[in-house]
Amino acid sequence: MSKIYTKGGDKGRTGIHGGQRVEKDDIRIEANGCIDELNTVIGIVRSLLPQEHNYQETLHVIQRELMVVMSHVATPAVIRHENPNALQQDISIFCESEIDRLTELLQENEYFVLPGGTPACAQLQFARTVTRRAERRLWTLHREDPLPEEILRFMNRLSDLFFVMARYELQQQGWPEERWQTFAYKRKK
Repeated sequence: MSKIYTKGGDKGRTGIHGGQRVEKDDIRIEANGCIDELNTVIGIVRSLLPQEHNYQETLHVIQRELMVVMSHVATPAVIRHENPNALQQDISIFCESEIDRLTELLQENEYFVLPGGTPACAQLQFARTVTRRAERRLWTLHREDPLPEEILRFMNRLSDLFFVMARYELQQQGWPEERWQTFAYKRKK
């Protein structure tokens, strides 16, 4: 087995697709670090759920697609056409259909929810917040080096999906949602 360490990053620089070396705090590296963290949180969620849980397949699809996304984020736009990993052009639609399916099964929500509940629900809420951070970093990178729009759409839908998944799992486990306050536009005046 070859060594896992190369010592190439000891001076604060790392390689990206195409051979270029960038600072370790470069926005491209920061964005990919957030996506990597997100993928790890999803792995934690999967470890908390039974193997036969209906979320396992959905989360597995998402994890695999996040790996593809990371490869595209690591590739400068000028050579992205050389990236052998194909983005699923319908991954946002996949997320939307899952959101719609679960939303139909949810009780009405007219209030802000405090994250928590079961360990899996809390981790799904954590995945939602890490997704939002990744999305912010991706938009910063996008201004410097345009990303495929499907990546930006996917990350936006993904955070919504995690929110709905957390709520539905909480409902399935019989845990009450902890309400913070009613949405402002629904409050009586």
